[in-house]
Amino acid sequence: QWATIRLQKGAKKPQPQMPRTPTANGIIERDETPMEKEIALLHRADFEFSHIFYFCRKGFEAIVEDEVTQRFSSEELLSWNLLTRTNVNFHYISLRLTIVWVIGVIVRYCFLLPLRFTLAAIGITSMIVGTTVVGQLPNSSVKNYLSEVVHLTCSRIIVRALSGTIRYHNKENRPQKGGICVANHTSPIDAIILTNDGCYAMVGQVHGGLMGIIQRATVKACPHVWFERSEIKDRHLVTKRLREHVADKSKLPILIFPEGTCINNTSVMMFKKGSFEIGGTIYPVAIKYDPQFGDAFWNSSKYNIVSYLLRIMTSWAIVCNVWYLPPMVRKDNEDAVQFANRVRSAIARQGGLTELPWDGGLKRAKVKDTFKEEQQKNYSKMLVRNGSVG
Repeated sequence: QWATIRLQKGAKKPQPQMPRTPTANGIIERDETPMEKEIALLHRADFEFSHIFYFCRKGFEAIVEDEVTQRFSSEELLSWNLLTRTNVNFHYISLRLTIVWVIGVIVRYCFLLPLRFTLAAIGITSMIVGTTVVGQLPNSSVKNYLSEVVHLTCSRIIVRALSGTIRYHNKENRPQKGGICVANHTSPIDAIILTNDGCYAMVGQVHGGLMGIIQRATVKACPHVWFERSEIKDRHLVTKRLREHVADKSKLPILIFPEGTCINNTSVMMFKKGSFEIGGTIYPVAIKYDPQFGDAFWNSSKYNIVSYLLRIMTSWAIVCNVWYLPPMVRKDNEDAVQFANRVRSAIARQGGLTELPWDGGLKRAKVKDTFKEEQQKNYSKMLVRNGSVG
């Protein structure tokens, strides 16, 4: 806050303050009236050519700033955190503030980064060695116990390497064995944040390099579910293997991020229904990071994993809250999509996140033609319903 005030005082002209509301990130003001209601107001009389300007306006709004793509860039902060300039209104820095920032750079890069790198190396090496040794033991309760000890210990070392400050709420609702834990997804470190407080069976694609070494070591000691690239495209095979895992009540709960991509800590996007077709009990978890100390969001379109980890390890700290929500089961009158939406709504409410019906796959893919055609059909129906088309 002090830094922000100094920045404001250093400006040649006073800058207007944006309201402290969730819409403060927007650059245009939208009319939030539902489309059906607006169309009904427009078409009280017969259709006129001028009515197309409604869609022109909506089109310009989407071009200038749509509600999807802005979720794939770092959220703008209300105050400067001495890391980067996160507000377009701040262009000038005083000499005193510059000195403070330079001292912060020296502390983060010359003291914190080497220490954190050392801790991370110790944690990763310990996990590889520990799980490899435990994996040689015959299957028994002792092996399961030692596996959990190794996973918890190494995860906590890695969290310390990130200067993680995590507050867990409602621990009585923690996921139980034989269940499925689903959470909103902001960063690859989400898994480490959760395994710092409990053990999970991970689900994911087989990788190479260092990640592949970790995967091959951990799967020997813990029943993680890793898929080959060709297998993960087979939806029925994935569902079958996950259903077999859930059916065994002695196995650790599966950890899944149903959004399928990282969202910028402000919203929750559409959950893919595959996780909710498996059956069993769903344990929702809401994760909310505090960006004042470090931006945990991974913009994979802008940074590769090495650059991202460097940014994380040179931030001040990773601070977040984790809420364990009461377990949820699928109702008799619900399909998988309705169940997924109900779980998503619960996570969004608890985490103070905006709930969006869009697929996170739009981060890299174009809108499907079938979706465009559906919107065109809806518009045609509204025209007919309002007597605008004979």
